[in-house]
Amino acid sequence: MPPLLTLEEPGSPAGRPRPQWAAFTEMGFRPLYLAGCFWALVSVWLWVHAPGRITGLLGGVFWHAHEMLWGFVATIAVGFLLTAGANWTGKNPLRGNALAGLCGLWVVARAGYLVPGRTAFLIAVVADLAFFVWGAAALGRAVWVTRNRRNAGVPVLLLGLAATNALYLWAAVQGDYLALMRYFNAGLLCMAVLTLLIARRVIPFFAKRAVAGLEIPPHTRSGHWQLGTGIAAIVCLLAGQPRIAALALAATGVIAMVQWLSWKPWAVRGVPLLWILYAGYGGLAIGLLVGAAHLGGYVSRAAWPAHAIGVAGFSVLILGMVTRTALGHLGRPLRTDRSMVASYVLMLLAAALRLAALLPTVASIGLLHASTAAWVLALGLYLWRFFPLMIRPRADAAPAAASGLRVVPVARQT
Repeated sequence: MPPLLTLEEPGSPAGRPRPQWAAFTEMGFRPLYLAGCFWALVSVWLWVHAPGRITGLLGGVFWHAHEMLWGFVATIAVGFLLTAGANWTGKNPLRGNALAGLCGLWVVARAGYLVPGRTAFLIAVVADLAFFVWGAAALGRAVWVTRNRRNAGVPVLLLGLAATNALYLWAAVQGDYLALMRYFNAGLLCMAVLTLLIARRVIPFFAKRAVAGLEIPPHTRSGHWQLGTGIAAIVCLLAGQPRIAALALAATGVIAMVQWLSWKPWAVRGVPLLWILYAGYGGLAIGLLVGAAHLGGYVSRAAWPAHAIGVAGFSVLILGMVTRTALGHLGRPLRTDRSMVASYVLMLLAAALRLAALLPTVASIGLLHASTAAWVLALGLYLWRFFPLMIRPRADAAPAAASGLRVVPVARQT
């Protein structure tokens, strides 16, 4: 009888390299992928099953929305960008104790939002904003020093996430629900524009490398239009022009859907590392169209665009990204085992159940709990599979390290 899970560890457990602090803090993806996924698991479980433990000043649904966007999704983005930035520029933006300090700010922010009292809240806010500003500054410095003009706008988008975060927190303290929703949606769109910018580059690259003979158009011009319409949607939303923002957002979603179709999704059906990324990009495109319908007054509940973009889009795409990019940068074969595929299926199930739970039926609570279970299992499988790898040296560095040779990691295309 074949084993349920097939794991591919190099050598015997006795010969496996020991955990190393230097390896764990080598690049941004190692601590931040683990931290973001762990927090996504814990915070959703708290929100659904133990909301009474959320006792901070930023409570209830405001805390849940904030932690999902800035505590989970944006954290993974920072980890990805600090790692990809080393490839783009040839200079690692942050590593070692400096990276550990950045992660320390993140931990203080997460804990501070749970502790009651204004002092804890203010400490959390300062740490949270410092996390994003420091990450943007480190990436910006690498871009500036190497004159990498192509990626000059990426640190600015990270600063946009920090700015919308600050505005959201201010509106929450003031009790201004309308402003809070406007700033949350602006932050959601900042993250969407950043995600589209990254995904449009890396998904076709990954696909062409993995599928022999697959040709995908670059979509450079449509990408420029997409970036423009996405930024226009954010500006119009902050300026209090939801109808114009809806048109710009609809254009952004349509361009994303056209790109997705041109990437030949049927051609990647046999490659889990690809079809999960395609599923997430398609979910994001649909989510943007739902968001446009909401801004245009055709969808009344704000929960629909938030969950369509955030769960069916970001979360599915993230699980694929944190698997594919981690395998590459850890020196591992670019193939999945059963635990990885199981986590993909569970995340897709969690997204479908969460959207179904938004429907006004007697089954809503049951669907929410089922979605939470699938979510926790999906992220739990990822953490179980990748934590032992993240705290050890790269697989292709192990033989040299064992012989006493100094290993210089080679940057991989992200």
